[in-house]
Amino acid sequence: MNRRELLIKAAVVASCIKAWPVQNAQANAGSSVRTGTDAAATTPAQRYLQLADALTPTLPEVAYPALTVVEPKADKSHMLGYAMEKTAGVETLAQRTFKTGDSVIVDFGDHYTGFLTFLLGWKGVSCDSPARLRLTFGEVVTDVAESLYPYNGWISAAWLPEEIINVDFLPAPVRIARRHAFRYVKIEVIATSSNFSVTFDNLQVQAVSSAGEDRQRPERYDSALWRDIDKASIRTLHECMQTVFEDGPKRDRRLWLGDLRLQALANYVSFNNTDLVRRCLYLFAGLQRDDGYVTACVYEKPAPRIGEVVLLDYAALFGCVLLDYFRATQDKATAVELWPIAKKQIELLLQHVNQEGLFIIPEKDYVFIDWNSGEDQDAAIQGIDKQTAMQGVLIYSCQRLIELGKAILPTENMDAVAEKMKKMTVAAREVFYDPALQLFISGKNRQISWASQIWMALANVLPQKERAISLQKVMITSEAIRPLTPYLYHHMVDALVQAELTTEAKKLVENYWGGMTKAGADTFWEAFDPDNPQASPYGSKQINSYCHAWSCTPSYFIRNQFRK
Repeated sequence: MNRRELLIKAAVVASCIKAWPVQNAQANAGSSVRTGTDAAATTPAQRYLQLADALTPTLPEVAYPALTVVEPKADKSHMLGYAMEKTAGVETLAQRTFKTGDSVIVDFGDHYTGFLTFLLGWKGVSCDSPARLRLTFGEVVTDVAESLYPYNGWISAAWLPEEIINVDFLPAPVRIARRHAFRYVKIEVIATSSNFSVTFDNLQVQAVSSAGEDRQRPERYDSALWRDIDKASIRTLHECMQTVFEDGPKRDRRLWLGDLRLQALANYVSFNNTDLVRRCLYLFAGLQRDDGYVTACVYEKPAPRIGEVVLLDYAALFGCVLLDYFRATQDKATAVELWPIAKKQIELLLQHVNQEGLFIIPEKDYVFIDWNSGEDQDAAIQGIDKQTAMQGVLIYSCQRLIELGKAILPTENMDAVAEKMKKMTVAAREVFYDPALQLFISGKNRQISWASQIWMALANVLPQKERAISLQKVMITSEAIRPLTPYLYHHMVDALVQAELTTEAKKLVENYWGGMTKAGADTFWEAFDPDNPQASPYGSKQINSYCHAWSCTPSYFIRNQFRK
């Protein structure tokens, strides 16, 4: 694991993990989607994975050239501490030579996900040794302005965006085999012989994405800032749409259920690539844990396999993803086929609701809700007390499951779920709500957090007026635990919209995502603290992802005009 490596400590044992290999996992690259596998499915899981395989998109490569040669200059007025200055056009590179110890940074002008290519030449007396280069790929200026080392994060350093290559015979075309996500590339000449220098020409990225065309771009925006926020949102989504909805094209490069839910919402109002959503739903359905839970993430390569950990709040939301898919597509057949998995998640979770109507988080699995900034694994999951928020997530998910059932299987008996949901709602008001504060509290220390108010509001635990008050009050309560990531900020915006606080919702998007935009973001970041822009939940900003799926949802709100 990467983004949530700490959760491995409680991962299910290997005997509980099933991976169902899918044939032809890398085949048929010339067709728009896969044609399926030859082997007959013998279990529902195998059928789901075969359906997912048949929906695998191809990724056509589109070449984009580097545009300029740039140099970072320290500038405290910039949020990340640097201004990137143009020093020359990229066409000048072919006339320059680089010897051992020299370096150059090129700017592609936008964020791209793909494969770097260039022509490596030489000038001098004799090309009598290999040329050794270090390539550093930067999503933002700090990635190439500062050294990647020493690295003190707790996620594997293997994710750091660099390559060291040796080219034996020059001139030669070079293609970096590993896909990278970047706007900037820093090229350092580690070594040549004293008899020659190297040259660089025709630097390009062979960019890949399964997104397609944004067909629903608004004709006008209320301001240039709203246009830029929408543009960065869509670019973020575009870059994360590969053969699945990846959480981040730099890292973790895999399918997470919580991220999928938000990506799908933005996708429906932009690219509307519903086949990719369907593929991802089938992957989760085909890779359940033995007890029936869907895991928080799944791996697709080299063959589909289950993730290590169940995040209970993510599992609860599987039915919400399916409901959103059905609303967007009216694909009743898929919704009915996957209904048992959605219902199973809620049934499993409701087993942990006690006689008083309180959800008791089991020791075996985890609840995510949001990250906390921290220098180590333990600190990253401290901060938010999650009892109240998880109660809200489960109530909300029960409501969505009942709504889905009525739409696709009106004769399905949902009385047991409805009864438990009602009991949980009453308990939430009686145990977690403090009428004097007009806020929800959580845990033995009566913690106040945005997360608790958000999920209780989305679950409609209080009437609309009281929901609005709790949301407004928490935003001005200095001791309240604030979100760190766009994932939880998305849910705050949603809660404000549902509470008919449209002005406040717009202001939050302008201040939070607009803050990243004003910092020069081409795409939106995995974690952003306006008071500490270089904060990291992983103990090191070098490992942060600056194009991350769960930050793409301003477009969802903008294009729906912040309507309920």
